[in-house]
Amino acid sequence: MKQQRKYARVYALSVAMVCCALLAQAQTAARFMGSVTGISGNTLTVKTDAGEQKTVEVPAEATLKRIEPGQKDLSSAATMVFTDLAVGDRVLVKLDPNATGTAPQASLVVAIKQADVAKKQQQDQADWQKRGVAGLVKSVDPAAGTIIVTTGAGPTTKTVTVKTTKTTTLKRYAPGSVRFADAQSAPLDAVHSGDQLRARGTKNADGTELDAEDVVSGTFRNVAGTINAIDPAAQTIVVKDLATKKPVTIHVTADAQLHRIPDRMAQMLAARLKGTMPAGGWQARSGGGAPGAGAAAGGPGGGQFAGQGGGAGNGDPQRFLSMAPTIKLADLQKGEAIMVVATDGATDVNAITVLAGVEPLLEAPAATNLLSNWSMGGGGGEAAGAGPQ
Repeated sequence: MKQQRKYARVYALSVAMVCCALLAQAQTAARFMGSVTGISGNTLTVKTDAGEQKTVEVPAEATLKRIEPGQKDLSSAATMVFTDLAVGDRVLVKLDPNATGTAPQASLVVAIKQADVAKKQQQDQADWQKRGVAGLVKSVDPAAGTIIVTTGAGPTTKTVTVKTTKTTTLKRYAPGSVRFADAQSAPLDAVHSGDQLRARGTKNADGTELDAEDVVSGTFRNVAGTINAIDPAAQTIVVKDLATKKPVTIHVTADAQLHRIPDRMAQMLAARLKGTMPAGGWQARSGGGAPGAGAAAGGPGGGQFAGQGGGAGNGDPQRFLSMAPTIKLADLQKGEAIMVVATDGATDVNAITVLAGVEPLLEAPAATNLLSNWSMGGGGGEAAGAGPQ
């Protein structure tokens, strides 16, 4: 009898667990979120955030609402019509459980227009640039809630204390990803010395302290070496790492940024980083504006390369990297040297930033930090981040 009761309890528990699982699946299936990839008649095709393609009919009686990025409730959402939807819009679709047709039907569609998302991203990026700091983590004190970060490189190196509180949003980039959208919440003790970090908040007068509202960090790898092979079809580069003397396969995804430094600019940057730039900076070495300014800045003279205090040589070398011309994978050649900031990994990584024309920089030890800080600071891809989106 006891054995029968035991089996009965086990059976009941199993049934309950199955029912809970089915209920959870039903609740998940009842709604989905993603981006509109197609519109035909009254039917939407949506690529969900999980990567699935879903097709749903939107009948005339369905409710359609438009919200702004970051809006949390529908109380102030504007009513929209189906023809207002467009490919690229973000949507939350709630399915009608009482639909009788063979195709899934929506009872509610909540949309964020693609143009609104782009506008919000631009505003966020500008705010991160204005109120943010980016660099390499020197030390972390979880008890005090502080992170010491070094920014810049060579003569422009600066130490900043990032102060966090219970209200600070802390995130870590997901392993193998350089997308802010994939970043996950993480405690302060997940941040380690050597990590790349970007923080946004209120700075003190001299910029040596920042009361952080948002912090995102990650463990990335710097690779400097010569190209052994390029596979355009696979979008990969094989580089012999000068530090480890071993080959590293680098995947160049759509998120990666590729730049080439003009020869004279690379020489000037190397001199700046090594502290051998003569008095007068760029002007003393080139007799005028910054090297390559016409091609890289798109105009004559010093253009945007004009530095602080009357010469670019007196400014931050990272600013020059932001002006380096963009290139494509096909522009790289076997045997040339490159510097790469990539996701963490021993032999197989995803590129964040690829910088060519770096032969003179390889002689300047500070160049590694220069590239890392620049990549996180807004010049090299999404890891540099437009910030929260």
